[in-house]
Amino acid sequence: MDLLVFWIVASGIVGVGAGAVGGNIVRKRWISQKEEKILTRQKEIILKAKDEALQIQEKAKDEEEKRRKNSDEIENRLRDREIMVDKRLDDLDAQRKDLENRRRDISRIRREIDEIRSKHLETLEKVAGMKKDEARIDLLNQVEKEYSADLVKKIKEYKQALKEDSEREARKILSTSLERIAGEFTAEHTSYTVALPSEELKGRIIGKEGRNVQAFEKMTGVDVIIDDTPDVVQVSSFDPVRRYIGKLTLEKLVEDGRIQPTRIEEVFKKTTEEVNKQIKEEGEQAAYDAGVPGLHPDLIKILGRLKFRTSYGQNQLKHGLEVSTIAGILAQELGADVNVAKKAGLLHDIGKAIDHEVEGAHHHISMDIARKYGLSEVVVNAIGAHHDDIDPKTVEAVLVRAADAISGARPGARRESVEHYMKRLTELENVTNNFKGVEKSFAIQAGREVRILVKPEEIDDLASLKLAKDIAQKIERDLQYPGTIKVNVIRETRAIEYAK
Repeated sequence: MDLLVFWIVASGIVGVGAGAVGGNIVRKRWISQKEEKILTRQKEIILKAKDEALQIQEKAKDEEEKRRKNSDEIENRLRDREIMVDKRLDDLDAQRKDLENRRRDISRIRREIDEIRSKHLETLEKVAGMKKDEARIDLLNQVEKEYSADLVKKIKEYKQALKEDSEREARKILSTSLERIAGEFTAEHTSYTVALPSEELKGRIIGKEGRNVQAFEKMTGVDVIIDDTPDVVQVSSFDPVRRYIGKLTLEKLVEDGRIQPTRIEEVFKKTTEEVNKQIKEEGEQAAYDAGVPGLHPDLIKILGRLKFRTSYGQNQLKHGLEVSTIAGILAQELGADVNVAKKAGLLHDIGKAIDHEVEGAHHHISMDIARKYGLSEVVVNAIGAHHDDIDPKTVEAVLVRAADAISGARPGARRESVEHYMKRLTELENVTNNFKGVEKSFAIQAGREVRILVKPEEIDDLASLKLAKDIAQKIERDLQYPGTIKVNVIRETRAIEYAK
């Protein structure tokens, strides 16, 4: 029994040992297979990397070969160009040497010609018995005497042809421009008279011991003129906006009937707000009508103040719109900058809105305002150059000046006092009468033409042309006038005899 147990135990131990040995052998085989797979994978990766390296190396060699070929080609082209440049330099050197030789030859020939001419002049002076300058003057005098009629005829022909061409082109441009202005601009007469429903309202306006009228004048900054004219009170001020506000304020107070200091202050403030709003709206509408967007808001307000400003009875806001329209059309016809012409035309008189507050000529004030609000120097020059003391630097500036003259000089645009009108015509005649050879002169067509009769024994046809030009320049230099003045010099010879 003991032997049997021993045998069983021994057999178990041997079995277990044999199993362990078998397991180790299997594990070693699995590990060996895994290592073989890893080695095989490594070999495959190494081979693939070597193939890729070879491909990259071959590609690099190909690119290097291409670069080498390109550099060889560039080097060959540069070499060819260098050879060509050297050849051209050689040709230029040869041409320069040839030119220098020709210049020397020309200088030598000129010296020889001058020597020959000097000898001939000396010979001629000895033969003629007069110097070269004397002979030239004598020759010119003879030619002028013999051919003065032909010269006058030629000058007249050229002037006539030039005049016809220029007038034809000017008529075409102006007619095209003016016929496109559909709006009708008339002279506006601003009234500063307030009508009263009854005469007793004058007393209420004055108030007790002048309390109401003093409060009104202090509040509005205008003068109230109460005279013997029935049912009428006048409002006066150098500031057109202030005058307009005072007029509206007084009209509202008269309509309301309650006239006392507190009510005056209340109505004045309300009216001022309404007028300021109206000024802004008028400026915006003017900019819109002129097609000039993007103006500064403060510039718009100054522009709107021109609604209440007149010059010779012409409303300045409408005048600015008219000048902007005409200048824009002229610029379009001539191929100039339409925007510059329209903007400068609209703002050319904007200085008149504040010329009672700022010292200086209105066109200088207009230029300062334009610069202040960032307008370009081209527009600034076009604004200021509509008067003669500032030279126009662009075509647009000339067009604005022409448009301003057209707007101001057209019939019915402006009005002036009879005294000023007569003084202007007298000055025009006096300027022409001071010229030598003038017999009489007449200012006609409301000063747009001056007709000059000359003495035929003192002024010939050639001198009459020069006289007309000199008088026109004198008028331009010494007189101030709207538009243009035609200088018409008339020379006639009359022969009178009596048959007995």
